[in-house]
Amino acid sequence: MDATLQTLQYSGNTLFLMLGAVMIFAMHAGFAFLEVGTVREKNQINALVKILADWSMSTVVYFLIGFPIAYGINFWMDAGSLADLLNGKVVAGARGFDLVHCFFLTTFAACIPAIISGGIAERAKFWPQLLAGAILAGLCYPLFESVIWGRFTFFQDWLVATTGLKFHDYAGSVVVHSMGGWLALPAIVILGQRIGRWQNGISQGIPVSNIPFLALGSWILAIGWFGFNVMSAQDISAISGLVAVNSLFAMVGGILFALVFSKNDPGFIHNGALAGLIAICSGSDVVHPFGAFLIGGIASIIFIFGFKLETERLKIDDVLGVWPLHGITGSWGGIATGIFGQKVFGGMGGVSLGAQAAGTFAAIVVALTVGTMVYLTLKYAVGIRLSQEDEMRGADLSIHNISAYPEQDIRQ
Repeated sequence: MDATLQTLQYSGNTLFLMLGAVMIFAMHAGFAFLEVGTVREKNQINALVKILADWSMSTVVYFLIGFPIAYGINFWMDAGSLADLLNGKVVAGARGFDLVHCFFLTTFAACIPAIISGGIAERAKFWPQLLAGAILAGLCYPLFESVIWGRFTFFQDWLVATTGLKFHDYAGSVVVHSMGGWLALPAIVILGQRIGRWQNGISQGIPVSNIPFLALGSWILAIGWFGFNVMSAQDISAISGLVAVNSLFAMVGGILFALVFSKNDPGFIHNGALAGLIAICSGSDVVHPFGAFLIGGIASIIFIFGFKLETERLKIDDVLGVWPLHGITGSWGGIATGIFGQKVFGGMGGVSLGAQAAGTFAAIVVALTVGTMVYLTLKYAVGIRLSQEDEMRGADLSIHNISAYPEQDIRQ
């Protein structure tokens, strides 16, 4: 009887993580359509192919390199052993938990190139960016992941000795989203502005191509996000309804604040939902739903005014606004956990503002350093930007030899 119950537990945990992995995998369709709706028609195919290709490359490099770096578990064994792998050991009836665990965490790693893709859209070469995504998802991201969630504990041990508590990032506001957004910033700056985005220092707004596609991307991401957050328990016995409701309240907080502060702008409203969900990842298991609502609302304000500052004052051509959306609001989420997670604000306690600030700042430093190194190296080694002619034609025709609407091309 005990053996049967144990097998059921293994099966339940494997199924739990597999469902979460599939939900987050579906989010990558959201990344794709968010970008498709935001870029011009001549770059829509490129957006779709980039996200799919980045996902595929991330899967391979994370399986072979990233997961072993972060957790010390590799898959160089026969299929029979893989089917019973649990925490790096062969355990009868384990149902291949480690394989599905890797699948689940691959969906996190693959968010890194997907986030960057939106910032460098419409002017980046295809193959160099695919290589950059592989380096970041397979090597750079797993190293930081291993320090916060994995087997290298020196930083968390130092935080405990210094502040009394570890850095808390339940579902990756900082490890995934802040890292992705701050990694994107050097890529965007090094790549440079799109042709015609500014003329004589004056902003020339480039209109989005399809608001319904943008909205569809936001909806897909929002739905999948509940897999991102709730399934981060990684054990069915640890599932928390609090995480689910906090995710919901942060999302609607982001939407409602955007509705007011953007004066009913559909782009900001749909991204406001994502800003709220990004910010709540870190503390979704420790804050009160009202705290989650405020975290999401403030994140939405940060994105709206951060995007305007970035584009109008700093003249950074971040097409989807991934630096303020993922980088800055992800950082806010890490710090907000140290505020709203306190019992005085209705939280669960057990978090330190000092530890949260230190962990958040560490991610920014690592991301800016690594992003600058990777993209400067590729720039001078192979080039990362399309030629002026190819950029003017559009990435669809220049890279993929077909447009998003070939029937219309034939008619012309």
